Amino acid sequence: MKNFDGIIFDIDGTLTATNKLIFASFNHIAEKYLHKKLTNEEILAQFGPTEDVILKKWTEHRYDEARSDYYDFYEANHEELADIFPGLKKVIEQIKSKNIPLGIFTGKGRESSLITLKAFDILNCFDYIVTGDDVDEHKPSPEGINKFVDTYKLNRERVLMVGDAHVDVIAARDAGVKIASVLWDSTYKEKVLALNPDFVFYTVDEFAGFILNNLE
Repeated sequence: MKNFDGIIFDIDGTLTATNKLIFASFNHIAEKYLHKKLTNEEILAQFGPTEDVILKKWTEHRYDEARSDYYDFYEANHEELADIFPGLKKVIEQIKSKNIPLGIFTGKGRESSLITLKAFDILNCFDYIVTGDDVDEHKPSPEGINKFVDTYKLNRERVLMVGDAHVDVIAARDAGVKIASVLWDSTYKEKVLALNPDFVFYTVDEFAGFILNNLE
């Protein structure tokens, strides 16, 4: 690439429309184990730690059973309730064709991340995957970005983080890399824009044009 030697993507809300699936999966557990239904806002308020941490807090001694139920439901309903944003798979494949290191840095746990990346047939496009299970501190800590940069010994000024949330902006800034905020499905638009990210994209087409313009 002319401007970037490595690119890191978030998953939920960035590559994939998975919120509906995540909300349904958590409510599947809430209804079965807590005997109540949660609003989307109540579920969003839990985000930060991985699914496993949230499930353990919710179900305690029934955690193993609840964890199995969660991922069974998540995988079984993936095709119906989740999708990859149209056009992004092509962008990922075009970046990959240039032998540019591609990474994932997500707050999701590793199991759900792999289910989603496999379902959309993009798992093999990514060279390095950092999930919420692989860091000591979740976003906005830059730990996952640092792991990617250090692994490939990249110039931080030539690395791009792509994400939909304000925590992605903070993590990128703290890591010293550029941030592309993608707002086509973000629930954090106002918080993101208040942080003045390096690049902002409202549609996949805008983002694709930016990336393709930077391909050698």
